[in-house]
Amino acid sequence: MSAYLVFIKEREHDAAAMAEYGGKAGPSLAGHPAKPLVLYGATETLEGPEANSCVIIEFPDMDAARAWYHSPAYQEARKLRFQGADYRVFLTQGL
Repeated sequence: MSAYLVFIKEREHDAAAMAEYGGKAGPSLAGHPAKPLVLYGATETLEGPEANSCVIIEFPDMDAARAWYHSPAYQEARKLRFQGADYRVFLTQGL
């Protein structure tokens, strides 16, 4: 069953760190069965805390999503995301 990793950027505070993050996060998907569906497009918050932007990545299942998220390549990139912005990240199962 498909699974989706959702990254909601709430605030950016270091554009340089985010640029470096982007340079590492994208390539970290290589070798993983991932399909980016949303990459920082226009965002309109209808309810809840303001979202600056978001990313949604589809995986074939929860285990595949976890394998990428916990991979050494993404964990290295993740450190830069923590420096560059405040995010909410969650994994959800599709239908």
